[in-house]
Amino acid sequence: MIQRRFPLTINRLSALSARRYPHSMSSTQINGIARPANMPQTPAAFDFRTDTITTPTKSMLLSMTQSTLGDAVFNEDETTASFEAHVAQLLGHEKGLFVPSGTAGNQIAMRSHLTSPPHSVLCDHRAHIVTSEAGGLATLSQAMVQSVIPSNGVYLTVEDVKRGAILDEDIHYAPTRVIALENTLGGTILPLEEVARIREFATAHGVKMHLDGARLWNACAAGAGSLSDYGRHFDSVTVCFSKGLGAPVGSVLVGSPTFIQKAKWIRKSIGGGMRQTGTLTNAAWTALRETYPKLPVTHEVTKDLEQHFRSLGIKIKLPVQTNMIFMDLDATGLKNAWFVEEAKKHGVKFGYSGRIVVHYQICPEAVAGLKATVETVVKKKAAGDYNEDTEEDIPGYGNMK
Repeated sequence: MIQRRFPLTINRLSALSARRYPHSMSSTQINGIARPANMPQTPAAFDFRTDTITTPTKSMLLSMTQSTLGDAVFNEDETTASFEAHVAQLLGHEKGLFVPSGTAGNQIAMRSHLTSPPHSVLCDHRAHIVTSEAGGLATLSQAMVQSVIPSNGVYLTVEDVKRGAILDEDIHYAPTRVIALENTLGGTILPLEEVARIREFATAHGVKMHLDGARLWNACAAGAGSLSDYGRHFDSVTVCFSKGLGAPVGSVLVGSPTFIQKAKWIRKSIGGGMRQTGTLTNAAWTALRETYPKLPVTHEVTKDLEQHFRSLGIKIKLPVQTNMIFMDLDATGLKNAWFVEEAKKHGVKFGYSGRIVVHYQICPEAVAGLKATVETVVKKKAAGDYNEDTEEDIPGYGNMK
């Protein structure tokens, strides 16, 4: 069990941001954006676009030099095997498998569960597994998707699942074989009691359950339940170490011994079998020990930002429960491009579609810069200083979850 050892105070952010791997940066600019002279030495400290840009700390990099160097494909690397077993135990499962990314973990899981077409996967219409994994369900698993819009606007309920699932033998349709849930999604928590209800329904109909738990750490750090409380309701779970936890690479897929043996075949077939992975798994292990207890601080900072934005008249799309804020730009009459440009002037990076992500390497100066950015945009909008016909430049990852 990983324990939290500190009070939830925003002042903790100053202490956290000071413990960075000291990159050698003499310039006052990083990625073309001006930085204060006393900034923490990582570009992630001022970047609110996502938590994947967290950089490995000195202790993570040091741990990479202290791992075993066996061949993990041959099951000969002790560090990797121990780490996989540890993560599986945390999630209430028997076996684990280290994979290059969360996408790899999700797609390997789907291909392992889905063995005989026709078949389909039921998920939230915003789920990463269907919106942001390059069509892997179709290309790797030959699967149809039943994407369901949650009736409460936040998370899927068992009633939503019943409404979307295909369970009969009508040969015109691809029957539901897997229910794939995501926690957190859009920074919101899927309640444990709802997971239990969906699990009961899935079991009754012989449907497998998979959890994209890339940010399950955040849900558990927010007090929604333990890792094993969630994990035991699913046939397979992926958790990511390179997002909020800050490791350089990797996710772990967990499940039964039979499932993981199948997953190893699939991992190999798509080029995901890596050799001396002890260097990577040791860094991920260090991230788990060091960063997981710090996540509540990021949640408190996020709530502080939300309250500030609301005080300025900004509308928020989703409940702010962990480390993400989604501004409702349409309802507020604001353009994302305005925030991006103003953010540059205040030394911070702003994402797309009104999404803000707080991670543990964000520093207090960045929080102040983001608040100033939003204040400036609101004032300029009120003064009529913006071109209302500004076109939004939203790349493919504009709808990141």
